[in-house]
Amino acid sequence: MKQGYSCIGLVNPKSPENVGSVMRAAGCYGVNSVFYTGTRYDRAAKFCTDTKNRVLDTPLIGVDDLKAVVPVGCIPIAVELVEGAKPLPDYKHPARAFYIFGPEDNSLKKEITEFCAETIYIPTNGCMNLAACVNVILYDRMAKGTNFSGHL
Repeated sequence: MKQGYSCIGLVNPKSPENVGSVMRAAGCYGVNSVFYTGTRYDRAAKFCTDTKNRVLDTPLIGVDDLKAVVPVGCIPIAVELVEGAKPLPDYKHPARAFYIFGPEDNSLKKEITEFCAETIYIPTNGCMNLAACVNVILYDRMAKGTNFSGHL
């Protein structure tokens, strides 16, 4: 079967711990690349939470604007708790997805959510940290069988 394609966009991540944990999740779930904006975390820092050194296998690319780097054919998807967002349990992941996550201490700006084709959220009783959100979204993608072409 033809493999699907997924990548992650991080808006101004807060710390190397956050980025390291996202990289570990990316490696576990076969993400093709991770893009990030901002300079809040120390890029020279070792990602102590990336205990499998996934950063060596999955490209981590700093960019000025996530909207400018959406891979061809990928559907940009905002992950944000806002009115009108689709709940994750009811969501069908596209075969080619670019999931965009905001920083732990802020929300995605309206220009990002308006740019994205869809906005989804994880129903919870409280807020989750960035890496936990990435893990849940990617696990849901895998569990629903969307690592392969087409909506399953």
